[in-house]
Amino acid sequence: MASQPCDGCGTSVSIAGGIANIWTQKARPTEGIVLELGDGTEHFLCYSCIDRLPDDHEVTAADVAALPEESP
Repeated sequence: MASQPCDGCGTSVSIAGGIANIWTQKARPTEGIVLELGDGTEHFLCYSCIDRLPDDHEVTAADVAALPEESP
């Protein structure tokens, strides 16, 4: 399965799709998604980092940049 680093924590996580899964029957879930944030930027984030985003204001790139400073 293909992987991509999370923009928040840098961890390499599995992503679905592409030719990487064509030769295997092994199913692995996607471990992150691309989000378009309130400031118009797009970031690929793992689900753990998504859970750590603030929910009291519109999320921006500054919030993603602050993720590595927090402990999971």
